[in-house]
Amino acid sequence: MTDGQANLRSITSAALLVEFATSRGLELPTLLRDTGIRDINLVDSTAEITLGQELALMRNVVAGVGDEPGMGLMAGLLCHPPSLGVLGFALMSCPTVRDAVDLALRYADLSFTVARHQVVMNGEEVSIVRDDSGVPPEVRRFAVERDVAAIWTIQQDVLPMRPPIIRVAVAFPPHPVYEMFGAMLGVEEVVFNAARSVVTGPAGLQNLVLPQANAATARFYEQQCADLMQRRKRRQGISGQVRQMLISRGGISDQSGIAAELDISVRTLRRRLADEGTTFRELTTETIGLLAEELLLAGMTVEQAAIRLGYSSVSAFTSAFRAWKGQAPGQFARENRGRVSAQL
Repeated sequence: MTDGQANLRSITSAALLVEFATSRGLELPTLLRDTGIRDINLVDSTAEITLGQELALMRNVVAGVGDEPGMGLMAGLLCHPPSLGVLGFALMSCPTVRDAVDLALRYADLSFTVARHQVVMNGEEVSIVRDDSGVPPEVRRFAVERDVAAIWTIQQDVLPMRPPIIRVAVAFPPHPVYEMFGAMLGVEEVVFNAARSVVTGPAGLQNLVLPQANAATARFYEQQCADLMQRRKRRQGISGQVRQMLISRGGISDQSGIAAELDISVRTLRRRLADEGTTFRELTTETIGLLAEELLLAGMTVEQAAIRLGYSSVSAFTSAFRAWKGQAPGQFARENRGRVSAQL
């Protein structure tokens, strides 16, 4: 797996792919085969997978539904801003289209796309150019289609109007179903067999003001995006694997059990964690603390959270939570009610 494919990303995009594929009659075991994704992960909004895992899932989806033109378009229609988590809320709060595009490109790893994009200015036109070089050929068309449909769907939710698009270029042959490209984007010119997929519009498109623009809200969610990216970078390597195992077990597991699942000795586990500047105890404490915050933000009572995390009493949980956050769990829940968390 390349370094790029080892990047962590939310489970949400994969869950939407599974939703699409199962609606087409595919069985879950077939979809998850050789992906390392478990069915329990799909219903856990805090779960994370690697880009490589999502590409493996996409490969199974394409093999199952058939590599017919238009399949990716239907899959992309399931995507909406809330599917992007904090990035979706940040995009909706941006002042202009330019700000939203810049934000989306900076935090592309928080989105559904599996490709890279860049903005290119050319006189009176502005283009978003797609780089699919890191996407396996067998899923490339599906991935392009899904992203185009998803971008259109999200744009419909964010903008009260259809933005003017001059032309669309796609890197594959023409097909009758691609008349949907023009209909969806409001453009008559669609160029096929292009070197790269490109969406081009007038330069003035960037200055369109978004209806839900709010500078303070945008800054808040952008900071959450930055924090989430930083945490994901720290969680790669052996410490990332251990942390994901702890999360899947609700923070409750012993060191020997984790080492056994990783097929290494406890001594080797300790040494490799030390090489990454952490310990099993630190990871366990951090994970339980973050899980506690997530459970309280999700609306659980203090007692429910204590039971879920395996504490013998509410008082023991309260003492531990005070040590993490410097305040009682009940106070934390009241002060942060309604806040979207990006801790995990």
